[in-house]
Amino acid sequence: MTQDPSPSPDEAMLHALADGRLSPQDAADLRARLAADPAASQSAQAWQEQRALLRTLHRDVRDEAVPPALVQAVRRVGERGRLVDRWQRWGGVAASVLVAFTAGWLANGQWGRTGPGAISRSPQMADFGRQAVLAHRVYSPEVRHPVEVPASEQEHLVQWLSKRLGRPLKVPDLTAQGYELVGGRLLPGEQGARAQFMYQNARAERITLYVGAVAPGKDVGASSGETAFRFTTEAGASSFYWVDQGFGYALAGRLERAQLRPLADSVHRQL
Repeated sequence: MTQDPSPSPDEAMLHALADGRLSPQDAADLRARLAADPAASQSAQAWQEQRALLRTLHRDVRDEAVPPALVQAVRRVGERGRLVDRWQRWGGVAASVLVAFTAGWLANGQWGRTGPGAISRSPQMADFGRQAVLAHRVYSPEVRHPVEVPASEQEHLVQWLSKRLGRPLKVPDLTAQGYELVGGRLLPGEQGARAQFMYQNARAERITLYVGAVAPGKDVGASSGETAFRFTTEAGASSFYWVDQGFGYALAGRLERAQLRPLADSVHRQL
């Protein structure tokens, strides 16, 4: 009697392979199964590429030491000393995101506000634009979970992200340009939390608006008071980014510069 072929690997196994959590033998066995399953193999490769992008997006905070204020706060709670040691040993995307969020909350004063001087490192605007592009490349291909809060809950989305970023946010309306809001999510950043709003047109093409605080500097705006748009592109995705009153904005998408600029103009006018 002919035996049925092995079933396709489930998502948990594919994620474990992408994250490097399988033993060498299990990883070898799974790769052998993937060789006969092109669809599953493609999914595993996509997750590995996404993991690499996430590590790149959060590499600055991933390599930092745990902030001293956070260490002290954790140690004041029973049995949290072991968690500090665990955090310092953790690697990979989960640890980088955790440290990034806690560092962002510290910068925003969750463990005591000490004024503007509490933030000692200021990200350059070029890095802000690059992070916007990387975040777009990570999340825009998502099918099942492109956002944390969908557009159907827009009021909650705006309130939640406004609270996390520490200032009222607006969601630009791009329906006249053919783009509908998909939703949004919270992301980490060097100056605190960042927000990403995602839009999609009738051709399922997506653009994202990346928002967050930036440190003041010479390159954050035009001296005349007009917004200074800057442009960056990386691996097929581009972004126009600018600063207004200490907040950075970046509109990213897989569009030509001439296509993206009118959208950025529309976003800026509404903000």
